[in-house]
Amino acid sequence: MSPSVAESSADAQETVVNIAPQTIPDVDIVPIPKVEGPWTVEKVLDTISTGKPAEGSSSPIGYFHILERLKTTKREGWRRFGIQRGESISDHMYRMSLISMCAPATLAVKLDLHKCMKMCLIHDMAESLVGDITPVDGVEKPEKSRREATTMDYITKRLLGNFEGGNVGEDIRAIWQEYEDSQTLESHYVHDIDKLELLLQMVEYEKRGKGKLDLGEFAYVKTRIVLDEVQAWAADLMKEREAFWDGHAHVHGDEGVEGGVAPEKLSMQTAYYADGPKPKDK
Repeated sequence: MSPSVAESSADAQETVVNIAPQTIPDVDIVPIPKVEGPWTVEKVLDTISTGKPAEGSSSPIGYFHILERLKTTKREGWRRFGIQRGESISDHMYRMSLISMCAPATLAVKLDLHKCMKMCLIHDMAESLVGDITPVDGVEKPEKSRREATTMDYITKRLLGNFEGGNVGEDIRAIWQEYEDSQTLESHYVHDIDKLELLLQMVEYEKRGKGKLDLGEFAYVKTRIVLDEVQAWAADLMKEREAFWDGHAHVHGDEGVEGGVAPEKLSMQTAYYADGPKPKDK
């Protein structure tokens, strides 16, 4: 190797050494925004480190950026049990959409399954800015609804209002509202899948916890499943859970206080789900 080539190679190696130790910001952490005073969309937007998405554009890029927050925002209920790197909001919605495709034939013939899949992917979209508010967070249901409706208006009108004549935004907003109103069979099915997916994740975390993690208070949602077909899936899952615990003491959230749920927590859960679909008396 000639001296000039050797010097050039040494310079390149030195450059690599100098670049490697540089500190790179922790880009995978997106803090949950803390808002002082009354909650507004604008206050949350001011906390976004990457900047506010462009509004009123004919491009959907600003909307695409907001969707990233569904990937980075964790489902809060698990954090109370020390699960800090658990599922994100988009993880939850994605599995829901895949579950929705499995509607038994007796139910599928009555459903618009395409709408159901879209509803699964849309129903928690407002949490991109609102965050995941759980039954025990102390936020009253009307206030939670206000925050979420305001966020959906922001997303569908200010970010998507000028994209494709606003049609995409209007469709998203209408499907989200149908889920919230809980009056159609499609919305009942998706509400049920929402609860089933939570139960699945509960059992999966418990199994990985090897008997040291009891998430049984979440089993309350089984009592709020409406459709017979989804109730059957939930029953199978609860049998699987009982086999895992194998006679060891554990919480049965679907049995309320008698199952080991604290009365105040049961009261919060009942209030949280009060406006949703209700199972029919057998």
